[in-house]
Amino acid sequence: MKMVIAIVQDHDSQRLTDRLTKANFRNTKLASTGGFLRAGNTTFLCGVDDERVNDLLNLIDDTCGNREQTVAPVTPMGGNADSYIPYPVEVEVGGATVFVLPIEQFERF
Repeated sequence: MKMVIAIVQDHDSQRLTDRLTKANFRNTKLASTGGFLRAGNTTFLCGVDDERVNDLLNLIDDTCGNREQTVAPVTPMGGNADSYIPYPVEVEVGGATVFVLPIEQFERF
């Protein structure tokens, strides 16, 4: 048994929820916030049998793709603003950060 923790951008959250349900992966969904863009994320917790881990990872990979997004940089606070560039920049967002952890015991009541 494994615990899969997947952190995805909110943009991909509903589509991933739908696909997890359709593929019969039980999950718990938590709201979270990313540090880099200070944007909303969703964290999924899934208890998965060892033989289904690769299926879950493939589903996450297929659902949560990277894309370009234009963002306005955050003004530096307390630092040197001389090198601050106040123009929007293109950054890559999306994708997923996934952790796979061994589970010693799993109960469902």
